[in-house]
Amino acid sequence: MWKALTRMLLLLSILCLTACAETSRIAGEPDDTRQQKEPVEITLWAYQVGDWGNPTSVSRLLTSFRKAYPDIRVSVEYLNYDTGDTRMEKAIASGTPPDLVLESPERLVTNWGSRGLMLDLTDLWEESGADIYESVRTACRQSSGEYYVYPICMSAHCMAVNYDLFRAADALQYLDEENHTWTAEGFASAVQALRAYGQEHVGAVYCGGQGGDQGTRALVNNLYGGSFTDEAHTRYVVESEENIQALQLLYELDGIDFEPELNGNGEIDRFCQGELAMAFCWNCSFEISRTVKKQDLHFTVLPMTFPTSSGQPKLQGGIWGFGVFDSGDAEKIEAAKSFIRFIAGNDSVYSRAVQIAHFWPVKDMQNLYENDALMTKYSQFIPYVGDYYQITPNWTTARTAWWTMLQKIGAGEEIRAAVREFSETANQND
Repeated sequence: MWKALTRMLLLLSILCLTACAETSRIAGEPDDTRQQKEPVEITLWAYQVGDWGNPTSVSRLLTSFRKAYPDIRVSVEYLNYDTGDTRMEKAIASGTPPDLVLESPERLVTNWGSRGLMLDLTDLWEESGADIYESVRTACRQSSGEYYVYPICMSAHCMAVNYDLFRAADALQYLDEENHTWTAEGFASAVQALRAYGQEHVGAVYCGGQGGDQGTRALVNNLYGGSFTDEAHTRYVVESEENIQALQLLYELDGIDFEPELNGNGEIDRFCQGELAMAFCWNCSFEISRTVKKQDLHFTVLPMTFPTSSGQPKLQGGIWGFGVFDSGDAEKIEAAKSFIRFIAGNDSVYSRAVQIAHFWPVKDMQNLYENDALMTKYSQFIPYVGDYYQITPNWTTARTAWWTMLQKIGAGEEIRAAVREFSETANQND
C-alpha cells in the first residue's frame, strides 16, 4: 500500500507541473526551456589605424570579446582614408551609421561630435580614465565638456629619408642621425646635395586631397616656427610671416615639387619605390607595413623630425580611440560601451589593442615594446609631439582649404594671396 501511495503522489506531481507549464504557455509567459534571449548585434567601423584595418589582426580580440560577452555580436567593417569619409557621410545621411567607430578626435569630436551625432562617454572616463595623459584627455573632449572619444593609442607622425641616397650624395652631414633632428638650413643644403648628385625628385609637397595632410602642415609650421592655430584652438593662424617664409622656401627649392595629383599614400608609394629621397608622410606603421610585411624596400629608412630653425621640432601627434554614435537604441549603446570597457579595462587586452595599431598607449605602460627594436627606435619621437590642434572649430573646412592653398601656390599664385585666402576661408565663422 505504501508503494502504491508513493506512485500515486508522484503521478499527481507530474500532472500538476505539466498543467502549470501549459497554463504559462497559453498566458504568454516566457518559457526558459523553449526561448533564449536574442543577442544584441552592433557594428564597428574601423579606420585604417595600423593593423586595425586588417581582419586577421582584429579577429583575436573579437574572439576574446565573444567569450566574455556571448550575448553581444560585433560585426566589423574596415575603412581606408581615401573613401572612408564619403562612405561614413552616406551612412549618416541615410540614418544608418555604425554603432562604434575607431578614429581620431578630429572626426569624432570636431566633426561628428559637433554635429550632435555622438554619444557623451563621460561615464566611461569617470570609470577608468583617470590615468590617461592630460594632453590626450583635452583632445577627446568638446569645449562644452562632453567626451566623444575614449582613446586607445597615440603616435607621433614624422618624416623619413632614404639613408642610402643621402649617404651617396654626402647629405648625411646635414642632419643629426642620433637625435633624428636637423635645421631648416641643413634641410635646404641636403636637398641641394641630392639634386647635385642627380636625384631629380627629392621631395613632394603632395596636395591632391587631405590624406596625409598632417605631414605638409608639420613641414611648413616647423621650418621657421610657425603655427597652424592659436593656443586656445579658436582660429587658424597660418597667415604669419614664419609660414609664408616656409612656403616660399619650399616653392623655390629645386628638387621639392608641389604635386596637385598626389596625396599622402601616393607619396609613400613613390618614396618606397625610390622615386623620392624623402617622405613627409611617415610614421612607424608605414615602416612596419612596408619593410616587415611587404618587404618591398631596397634601402634603409632613417626616420626624422621635421627641420626647424629653432632646434625644437614639434611633431603632429595622432590619437585614436572609440566613439559611439547616438542611435537612441539603449541596448546597442550599452553593448557598444561594453566593447570599449572590454578593450580598455584589462591590461592584457588593452596592450594587444595598442600593439595592433603599432602605436603607443595613452597612459603609462612601461616596457610595452622592450623587445622590439623598431618600436624602440620610433619611441624617441614621442617627446617631440606638439599641440593637438585638430579640435579647432571649422576643422573640415580648414583641411580642404589647406590642400587647396598648396595647389594654388604650386600653380604659381602669389603666396601671400593664397595664404590670405586660406585664412578667410578657414576662419569664416569668426
